Amino acid sequence: MEQIERIQAMEEKLNAARSAIEAMEAALKEYAAARADILDLDNYLKSEAWRQDFAADEAGLLPAGLRRGVLSEDGIFNVLEADAALRPALRQALQSYPGGSRKRKGAEP
Repeated sequence: MEQIERIQAMEEKLNAARSAIEAMEAALKEYAAARADILDLDNYLKSEAWRQDFAADEAGLLPAGLRRGVLSEDGIFNVLEADAALRPALRQALQSYPGGSRKRKGAEP
């Protein structure tokens, strides 16, 4: 590979890496913000309030246009399961990362 091609290839890798890191930072911030909602959903599914809301829906007491995905046990349960599966996958991804902490060349220890 010639010098110009090498520089161009590395520039593409730099841009792709920067974009991926920015996307991951944004996704992690969004996920961190959603954790409180996930915990609220877990508590709601276990609560008497959820059972009352579910019974009201079954009895036809709720407005027809009301979105009621939270009253489907699978709706909340699937989110909780996806969250539970995601956390170990994130840990595994971090543990398997070969780069570790990098120091710049010439930086003092």
